[in-house]
Amino acid sequence: MVALFAVITALRSHQVGVPLRDPDGVIFRWRIVKSLVLFGLLVLLDTSIRTRRSGWGLENFVAELRARWPKDRLAIALSGLLAYHIVYVCYRNVKSWVAFRDQHDDLLLRVDQALFFGHGPAVLLHDLLGHQTAAYALEVIYRSFTYLVPLSVVAALVFAPKIREGYVMLMSAMWVWILGVGSYYLIPALGPFASAPQDFAQLPDTSITSTQAEYTIEREQLLLHPGAGDSFSSIAAFASLHVGFTCMVMLMLRYYGLRRAANVMAVYLAATIVATVYLGWHYVIDDPAGFVLAWLAVLFGRLMIRGRGSP
Repeated sequence: MVALFAVITALRSHQVGVPLRDPDGVIFRWRIVKSLVLFGLLVLLDTSIRTRRSGWGLENFVAELRARWPKDRLAIALSGLLAYHIVYVCYRNVKSWVAFRDQHDDLLLRVDQALFFGHGPAVLLHDLLGHQTAAYALEVIYRSFTYLVPLSVVAALVFAPKIREGYVMLMSAMWVWILGVGSYYLIPALGPFASAPQDFAQLPDTSITSTQAEYTIEREQLLLHPGAGDSFSSIAAFASLHVGFTCMVMLMLRYYGLRRAANVMAVYLAATIVATVYLGWHYVIDDPAGFVLAWLAVLFGRLMIRGRGSP
């Protein structure tokens, strides 16, 4: 699957005439370094918990570490992380090239207004929640997604009783990115912050507003100078992968039997949905599309790893 997605990425790169890029190594190099560090820390945590059950001591710790992480399990886990990051860097590049397609924000704006009887849903949320405290609180929730993604993927590989079960999560996460970038091409759109900026003019200046301005400039740079080495776009609205990935994590927690954690994740998911609309990243229709994407990602991930007869 990784090889096929890489081929699709290469074909799309040839089509638009823009090579594969990793600006400042942030997408692949630094992400994989951070994931490896996180992997090591979680392995030590998991081993410490297991050692506590059998009795503290360096010998017991080393014995538990060797028993839990023989060479084959370690190789499977690390190669899985490598494959995941290859998919992610391909996803980010294919997403960047959505900028060359016609955008359909007018359509999604009309759908939003039809759903809310002529009103903008973001404006309604601003009136309901206010423009100050809620903006900063939802900023924190939206930004926390950057920690959820690596933590959930790495934790599944480390803490799952069997590496195969960890791979169900890993494969589902890959499918989120692959299906997500497909949805970007299905209905290319920038998002309400770009298509209806007047609806967000009263929000305070935060890291969200500065990021939105930065992304807009980067997209214009890519369109004007696609051959420049730092030209890269990060804007795409439909479907919401903040919602899609978070929902996928919630479904996987239920799959692992962690129902209390799944309930907590459901609350976080609800807050994320509010944040995506309130801050102008997504249209309302983008969020249920994220639900569908998450369900398909988990379905495909389970089928690929566990097969048809799995519970």
